[in-house]
Amino acid sequence: MQQVICVSTEEREGLHDITEQVRRLVAESKVRSGIVSVYAQGATAAVMIQENWDESVQTDVVNLLAQLAPRGVWLHDRQDGNGDAHLKAGLVGPSETIPIIDGRIGLSTWQNVFLCEFDGPRAERRVVVTVMDADR
Repeated sequence: MQQVICVSTEEREGLHDITEQVRRLVAESKVRSGIVSVYAQGATAAVMIQENWDESVQTDVVNLLAQLAPRGVWLHDRQDGNGDAHLKAGLVGPSETIPIIDGRIGLSTWQNVFLCEFDGPRAERRVVVTVMDADR
């Protein structure tokens, strides 16, 4: 089973919790044992598993990446001013793979799935969610 989650972003950079959408798609699939792949389409977006207990971790992620890849100093900035966004997306990566255990996504208590926006705002970011059954 494969479906697309669409997310609208309102800021240039931020983490957007998509855990419930992924959880819902896994439940709809009726897969009891397998994996779910979560993939961000776009060269300036990424997917990350991270804590969502409070927003400080998300803010820390954005701040760390800003230190590692600051704005305005990259060759690609001459084209469209988003060289840092490409580097951040490359560092985090476009996808995560999560086990499905007894029909549920195998995240721990504090883990959530985030779409990472590094070049917003965007009216639509597309995240492809693919559910695979281990028993087939």
